[in-house]
Amino acid sequence: MELKREIMASLVRWKESELRKPLIIQGARQIGKTWIMKKFGELYYDYVAYFNFDASDELCLEFERTKDPSRLLGILRLYTQQPIEPGRTLLIFDEIQQSNRALNSLKYFCEEAPEYHVVAAGSLLGVSLSQGDSFPVGKVDFLRMYPVTFREFIYADNRQIHDYLENVVSADEPLPEIVMNKATESFRRYLVCGGMPAAVVAMLAGEGLQTVETIQKNILTAYALDFSKHAPSTAIPRIAAVWNSIPSQLARENRKFLYKLVKEGARAREYEEALLWLQHAGLIYRIFCVTKPGLPISAYDDLSAFKIYLCDVGLLRVMSGLPPEVLWAETSLYKEFKGALAENVVLQSLVTTFDPIPRYWASAGTAEVDFLLQHGLHLLPIEVKSGANLKGKSLALYVNNFHPELAIRYSMLNLKRDGNVLNLPLFMADWTGKLCRP
Repeated sequence: MELKREIMASLVRWKESELRKPLIIQGARQIGKTWIMKKFGELYYDYVAYFNFDASDELCLEFERTKDPSRLLGILRLYTQQPIEPGRTLLIFDEIQQSNRALNSLKYFCEEAPEYHVVAAGSLLGVSLSQGDSFPVGKVDFLRMYPVTFREFIYADNRQIHDYLENVVSADEPLPEIVMNKATESFRRYLVCGGMPAAVVAMLAGEGLQTVETIQKNILTAYALDFSKHAPSTAIPRIAAVWNSIPSQLARENRKFLYKLVKEGARAREYEEALLWLQHAGLIYRIFCVTKPGLPISAYDDLSAFKIYLCDVGLLRVMSGLPPEVLWAETSLYKEFKGALAENVVLQSLVTTFDPIPRYWASAGTAEVDFLLQHGLHLLPIEVKSGANLKGKSLALYVNNFHPELAIRYSMLNLKRDGNVLNLPLFMADWTGKLCRP
């Protein structure tokens, strides 16, 4: 089972660009960065020269001795059996965060050897870049990679339904019942496995829920081990405390982050470093509150009020101890967290499509819109419902107060446009950009 990752098209555009610089792929651990770099090289280059800086102290030492690309290329040829030729060889620098000098060398590849195609990535590279050591400012391109999206999942799970959603759907017509039913079933399977490629492949290959959960638990264990390996020693307990509090943060109807759920008596300034570390590692999204909708949306952030979500809905499910069976069952015990999973999976879709990252809106504690999305010159209020019950006054209050061109409501109901409110099935969040034209 091999996944088709949509990021491949961006890599091809990078290869063909006349303004191409060395490329850094950012993203959380175990989302498939190494695989996509190798697959890209295999499909679009004659040769692939792969270098892993975590696996070779010798290689790191070579970059300590020189910054000259011509000398480095001569040395790199000694570490590979592949020819290194301009334009025909893809040079892959993996786990580049292990060598600040290797990271810095990208500047010189850009300036002195632009004919060579270099792509780099690494576990927790975002943390290394945030520290600013030897960073090649202005001399690299960036590409953000995310976990497998539902659109990528259903492409492999049910190509016929994927193609219908991709090519036939319009915002003015409901989906056929067969599309609703089959897409909903695929979506439930996606909520179980989430977007970590190893878990996705296990799910699609029919290896069983136990295998999927084992993979996910191993990933969560690796993340926790990263805290002690890569984080400053003084920050490790606080990073772990914030991380472990995520399920309880999201289990409430009001999901605003509360420091007291991390530790009784905790103060904001004590945990800001921990929150930033988890953000830079790509493990969480921090969504700030705006009390006034305006452009640019970032200008109206209330930095004291925010919600945090996990990078992957499948990992959130496992981290919370939620059994897969609950996604097919009706139980009153699974209510608030059902909403949390729905919000998390919608947010995952929005961040892959829209920039800047969404915010949320709150009004003096009386109403709250789950997300507020900047889309061109428009601000789109978003409400997320985990089922078919659309009761709630917050979205209507926002619409009445601010008169947006378009509002979006996600639920398990069919596609429908109701005036300036677009009702989208939860599984169609990845197609929001296509359908949300005001």
